[in-house]
Amino acid sequence: MAADLRGKKVAFLIADKGTEDIELVEPMRAVLEAGAETVIVGPPEGKARTNNHDLEPGSEYDVDVAYPDARESDYDAVVIPGGTVGADRLRLNDDVVRFMRSFFEAGKPVAAICHGPWVLVEAGVVEGRQLTSYPSLRTDIQNAGGEWLDQEVVVDQGLVTSRKPADLPAFTRKLVEEVAEGVHAGQTA
Repeated sequence: MAADLRGKKVAFLIADKGTEDIELVEPMRAVLEAGAETVIVGPPEGKARTNNHDLEPGSEYDVDVAYPDARESDYDAVVIPGGTVGADRLRLNDDVVRFMRSFFEAGKPVAAICHGPWVLVEAGVVEGRQLTSYPSLRTDIQNAGGEWLDQEVVVDQGLVTSRKPADLPAFTRKLVEEVAEGVHAGQTA
């Protein structure tokens, strides 16, 4: 039986001209199909374009909430799609880093795929945690005190991570499960 996410609201981070389109679209589709509301948190300009395979233009999306206005208390979970450029832009934004850290402080589910865990490293929340990512982030995660695993999906107390678009089926399945479970005591930073 599929998880029922009715009444849940999930934030999805997006960076203009850098977020990997499929890593935004597929997780959004999964939580929508399970009944959750999705909200795109992005740049204050109100629109953001994604990329395909890091280099090709993707699609344009309306931003529902600008980074400075995003509050963890408004959401049940947050998703960080990958994309090399997008994840790098997100981790350099103080409002995004604050927003991410607040989910860990509240014990709420966080999901990151591909280069998305860079934001977690920047937020200082990977120490003592098991996670995965695109292989090039391995050293960054280890230097931040995390244990990097080469698996299609890793779940650690509400933190869901995957390596690449090919892992999306496992990633979205675990994302929905963790959002349904809600707050995890072990997630708190």
